[in-house]
Amino acid sequence: MTRSVWLKADDAVGDWETRKRRITAGLEAGVDWVLVDDEDVARVRELGSVNVAAFSTDDSDVIEEADGEDAAEPDAYVVGKDGEGDGTVDLPEDFSGSADLSAIRRGNADAAYVHILDERYEAFAEEAAQDAEHTVVVGEDWTIIPLENLIARIGEETTLVAGVESSKEAETAFETLDIGADAVLLDSDDPDEIRRTVEARDAAERERLDLSWATVTGVEEAGSADRVCVDTGSLMDDDEGMLVGSMSRGLFFVHAETAESPYVASRPFRVNAGAVHAYVRTPDGGTKYLAEVSSGDEVQVLDTDGHTRTAVVGRAKIEKRPMFRVEVETEDGDRIETLLQNAETIKVSTRDGRTAVTDLEAGDDVLVYLEEGGRHFGESIEERIIEK
Repeated sequence: MTRSVWLKADDAVGDWETRKRRITAGLEAGVDWVLVDDEDVARVRELGSVNVAAFSTDDSDVIEEADGEDAAEPDAYVVGKDGEGDGTVDLPEDFSGSADLSAIRRGNADAAYVHILDERYEAFAEEAAQDAEHTVVVGEDWTIIPLENLIARIGEETTLVAGVESSKEAETAFETLDIGADAVLLDSDDPDEIRRTVEARDAAERERLDLSWATVTGVEEAGSADRVCVDTGSLMDDDEGMLVGSMSRGLFFVHAETAESPYVASRPFRVNAGAVHAYVRTPDGGTKYLAEVSSGDEVQVLDTDGHTRTAVVGRAKIEKRPMFRVEVETEDGDRIETLLQNAETIKVSTRDGRTAVTDLEAGDDVLVYLEEGGRHFGESIEERIIEK
């Protein structure tokens, strides 16, 4: 599921200058959609690149700009404002007579906007979701229960967008029933709150990996090899790194070079990942050979608790360096290994914390990620593959 953040910026927010400041903050933070009134669509297009949803009006299907030229159309028309969806017009006893639903079914609108005023409006949102590409639900005096009901009842036929007023509410919406809403509609002017909501979206998207301990059985010099430093466009924290290794069934957690030393400055954007033949894990759950990694590629960054995120590669730096072969044994008795540069700046995660590969000894426990099956062009497959 791909999560998204919508930002509410219609005339209920204030005058155009107020709306413009909110929209600009949203563009800078990285929101996915902006919800505006139809007369603002062209203005939003001029501010930057973003998906635009617009509340539709009864008097015009195409917006005319002051100079008489047709304005840009939105990516989605939304019905419900000043209509049945927000309670301005009473809901019909029989939903088949709904003007809002008829507009969606005729193809004049792509999305429904519904204030959940009571159980009838909850049912109305559920009915709208059968045909609407997006179903936006905004609570009045409720928090969780109606959203839980809609998540449970609405399938993949619509994008469920939950109205929120803070990043904390966004986190809750993304986590409700473990499935969560597909998107949130944020109603806030605070640039920091907008940014935190985008961060909540990103956190909800991230994979969580279960890391394991494996015991070092040997560390030995392995001569020289072509070593790859993966330099990303992101700064990494002390507890972050990448998963790399010679065998697809077991990858080693290798820390980013965030530590200062008397001999070399820290490189918090870098992971000294090993020899060219080794794998590095990618955000889609696949792997790439380190030799294939290049500028513009995406790699997976994670912390020692298994929380992952995506980083863009700025460059891959390949140089011949002396190497260690590190071998470990898992709790199941399997043995996996990798080649890492023989240098004090390359660190793995042990029970004692970050430990230089030069200080590793037999009996130490290191963090690894274990996965069954083999790899074919980076994709996991259920096939008997022997790696040794």
